[in-house]
Amino acid sequence: METNFFVKSHGLGNEYIVLDEACINFELTLPKIIQLCNIHVGIGSDGILLKVPSQVADFGLRIFNPDGSEAEKSGNGLRIFAKYLYDYGFAEQPVFTIETLGGVVTAHVLETIGNKAFMIRVDMGSATFVSAEVPVLYAEESCFGVPLTLEGQLFEIHCVSVGNPHCVVIRETLDEAEIRHFGPLLENHPMFPNRINVQFVKPVDEETVDALIWERGAGFTQASGSSSSAIAAVLHRKGLTGKSIQVRMPGGSLVLELDDAYNIRLTGEVREIASGLLSPELFRN
Repeated sequence: METNFFVKSHGLGNEYIVLDEACINFELTLPKIIQLCNIHVGIGSDGILLKVPSQVADFGLRIFNPDGSEAEKSGNGLRIFAKYLYDYGFAEQPVFTIETLGGVVTAHVLETIGNKAFMIRVDMGSATFVSAEVPVLYAEESCFGVPLTLEGQLFEIHCVSVGNPHCVVIRETLDEAEIRHFGPLLENHPMFPNRINVQFVKPVDEETVDALIWERGAGFTQASGSSSSAIAAVLHRKGLTGKSIQVRMPGGSLVLELDDAYNIRLTGEVREIASGLLSPELFRN
């Protein structure tokens, strides 16, 4: 593979740049991450996926948000990374493991088009509602169905971790302007020492949920796999949905499956946008 080769792909409009640590001739510093993700002076992206070695899985992955912060896990990012590994010959079989900061997950290429991965399932691990494990600064063991007032408006929050932290808010109607305003206030609330991903959701029936996503470090997002996983876990615990649901977001839909232990499987499509070489002029000066 050529030096500074990149691939850009998206899962339901949630886009990532994929790089191989062994094939780039620069250190991926915070300023370089921010520049690469900027549409005006970089490629433009919702984040960067960096292939790294792993001692405990077939492949290692580091996930960076557009603000330069590092994420523990991303459902869309994992599927995009799995497509990259399969399409470019790193993964010789359709099932393989990936190590993230949020744990080791298994990826399964379910469907291909023209020898390119298209439909991919990822085992996201298990959800936890324990406050200290999310983490959330809350005296009770679980911060679930807890009232929180912001700017005079009352929200009922449900906190869960699926390898990264999430705050799910159930609404009767969904309003993009509302989550754009309150999303960053919730993300950066003092209750959440590592900040938090925010989901405003509207259950449609036992098998369908509509959702809007405010992603930690990225902002309003067309779709999110880990957020969908969190939504599935929270709504099932509340008895609003079954063990298999479809989460509908502006970018498209994902299918989530849970077992009795809240282990989560996520299935959705991925598409490549572009591939090429980063110019030597990109980081000049």
